[in-house]
Amino acid sequence: MSDWLHNLPVSWMALAVFGATYFLAAAIFAIVNLLAGGGHARAFKAISPGLLSPLGVLFGLFVAFTAAQVWSDIERANAAVTREAGALGSVEILAAGFPGEPEVHMRALITQYIRHATTVEWPMMARRKRGFQITPQALEEAIRFNLTLTPQSQGQATTQREIATSLENALDARRQRLIISRSQVNLVKWSCLAVQAVCILLTIAMVHIDDRRGSAIAMGIFATGIAVSILLIAAHDRPFTGEVSVGPDPLLELLPKENSG
Repeated sequence: MSDWLHNLPVSWMALAVFGATYFLAAAIFAIVNLLAGGGHARAFKAISPGLLSPLGVLFGLFVAFTAAQVWSDIERANAAVTREAGALGSVEILAAGFPGEPEVHMRALITQYIRHATTVEWPMMARRKRGFQITPQALEEAIRFNLTLTPQSQGQATTQREIATSLENALDARRQRLIISRSQVNLVKWSCLAVQAVCILLTIAMVHIDDRRGSAIAMGIFATGIAVSILLIAAHDRPFTGEVSVGPDPLLELLPKENSG
């Protein structure tokens, strides 16, 4: 689905989705009634209303199948960001094991990394751009700096190993975050949903060919259901894109609080 739609606010996205769906339903209604006036009414009347039930079930299965991927991607994205924040938070806590300049420098590197992730990487993920560094400069420097520390006790040696593990966990969580940011519902799934929706709208229009008002009402109701389903999926389709997306709040909570004066 187009990038411009995913970047719209939910209210404008809803307007676009509902408008397109109602336009499609109106076009199908007009075409079917035009064909009925041209001598195809008898063929339309021969279509059994029982066909609507299996078509509706199939559409529901398509929606559930597509939504399952979307919810899974959102869950994985939240888990990756939470894990990344937890690992960085552990580094900040463990850095206290090396009081003085090492602690201050390590905390500064973590802050630098978080600011880069939230101000540079998040907008790039939202636009689904490539070109990310394999290892961010601040995180790479933190890993190297940790290796230069000289433990003065067994406790500090253990702390140094735990800091290294936490930094590796943060790097792995970031890698997962970037991978998930490329995920989306593919064109095949969107096409199947669209074709199935058109089939049901066509069937409704043909089955109710003798009652135009009833046909219009039934098509309007089902078109609303189609639009709601598409809106729900589209709004959550890309985990880091749009108004309803996974934000960097867990990371931002780790930033030092500004003095209010």
